[in-house]
Amino acid sequence: MCLLIVAGSDTVWYAGNGASHIGRVNAADGSIHKVMMPDADARDPHTLVFDKAGDIWFTVQGGNFIGKLRVEDETVRLIPIASRRSRPYGINIAPNGIVWVSLFGTNKLARIDPDTFEVTEVDLPRGDARPRRLEITSNGHVWYVDHAKGFLGRLDPKTSTIVEWPTPSGVNSRPYGMERDAQDRIWFVESGVQPNLFVGFDTEDETFIDGVALESGGGTVRHMHYDRATNAVWFGADTNTIGRAQLP
Repeated sequence: MCLLIVAGSDTVWYAGNGASHIGRVNAADGSIHKVMMPDADARDPHTLVFDKAGDIWFTVQGGNFIGKLRVEDETVRLIPIASRRSRPYGINIAPNGIVWVSLFGTNKLARIDPDTFEVTEVDLPRGDARPRRLEITSNGHVWYVDHAKGFLGRLDPKTSTIVEWPTPSGVNSRPYGMERDAQDRIWFVESGVQPNLFVGFDTEDETFIDGVALESGGGTVRHMHYDRATNAVWFGADTNTIGRAQLP
């Protein structure tokens, strides 16, 4: 699997999952430049996100690292996770610059200080939870989907309070791809039901928005991207399709 992020109009960065690198594609001529990982164990860069400086933070799922690529000089710093086989997966950055990661192999989230690179692991209330993707609303709340048991969760970092809601399709819903829109609503896809369901959650009212079945079935939707200009969510599906959800 290869996840992409776009810088400007002519540069695409991708995760060289299984190939120990992060790649930069020049969209003008198709040329590829590879930034290799400094540790052989970091074989599978997974999910990428830009910080405010334009540098890239990323997860290394099998290698059990969180990393930072400084774009200017292409230096890579890898931060090992204390929990074994934690499978760092979804990653996002809060308005205050703190980096948050879902540790999919555990019932934990990870908090990384971007200045000191100190990692703090945060336990979720259920031992059988397996957080896969996460999003952060403008108030700094961290939202995650529990892929194993079918929950949407919210962590308030200021109070350490965690609240969870069962997803509409229940324990077998397998929520996966996730995104936040300009109104701080959370959108995710229940991949455990066929066809997959595109579901919303109003974070102000704390109520779910009725799900919509994907026309292609979806198979599994793994990642989503919100386009503010058109108020739409774009996603790829295992049915060899690209989808667009026009939001209300």
